[in-house]
Amino acid sequence: MSPRAPVKPLSAVPRAVLALLAAALAAQVLWQAGAPAPRARASALPPAPSLAALRLAALGEPVALSKAAMLYVQGFDEQAGVSIAWRELDYGKVALWLRRVLELDPRGQYPLLAASEVYGAVSDPARARLMLEFVHERFLEDPDRRWPWLAHAALVARHRLHDLPLARRYARDIRLRATGPKVPAWARELEVFMLEDMNELDAARTLIGGLLRDGLITDPHELQFLSERLDRLHQSSEPRQQDGGPKP
Repeated sequence: MSPRAPVKPLSAVPRAVLALLAAALAAQVLWQAGAPAPRARASALPPAPSLAALRLAALGEPVALSKAAMLYVQGFDEQAGVSIAWRELDYGKVALWLRRVLELDPRGQYPLLAASEVYGAVSDPARARLMLEFVHERFLEDPDRRWPWLAHAALVARHRLHDLPLARRYARDIRLRATGPKVPAWARELEVFMLEDMNELDAARTLIGGLLRDGLITDPHELQFLSERLDRLHQSSEPRQQDGGPKP
C-alpha cells in the first residue's frame, strides 16, 4: 500500500483561490435568498387514468389502489411544504379522480365525503356546485348507501350557496330513491324543510300528508312529529285578522 499523501494546511491554498471560493459561496447564498419561493400549481395534477388502466395496475387489489389513489389526489394540497388553495385546483380533474376511486371500490365512502365536506366547502360557487353534482350523480348509482352525502350536499346548497331549488332537488331524490330499510325517516323528510324555507307551504302540506298516508313513516315519534308539523302548517295558512278588522 502506497503511503497517503500529506494533507496540506489551509494556509497553503493561495489567497486568490480562497477569495474566489468565498465569492462563489456568497453569490449562491444571495441567489437562494432572492429566488422566489417554489409555487406548486394545480395544473400539476394529471388527468385520471382510464378505469381499465387502473384495474390493470391494481394487480387484483383494487381497494388498496383506490386508497392509494385517494392519497395521491389529496397529496396535491400540500407539495414540498407549499399549500394549494382548493379554489386553485382543477375541479374537473379532481372529480374524475374521485370517480375513479369510487369505481375501484364502489363500497367506499371517503371520495363522497371529500367531495361534499372538503372540496365542496370551497368559496368558489362554481367549483362547489361541480362537487355537489358529482355527489348527486354518484348517489344515483347506489342511493340506499350514498344518501348521507347527498343529504349533506342539500344542506350545503341551502346554507352556503343559498340555492333552495337545488337543495330541494337533492332532498326530493333522497325521498324518491333512497327507500331502503336503513334510510332514516328524517332523510325522507328533508324535502319538507326545504319547501318550508321556500315558502311552498301547500307543497309541504301535501308532502307530509303523502308520507303519513303511504305508511312510509312507521316510528311513533316521527309520526307524531309530522302530524304536529302538519297542524302548524295548516294554522299558518289560515288568514290572519288585521288589527281593528272585523271579527268572525
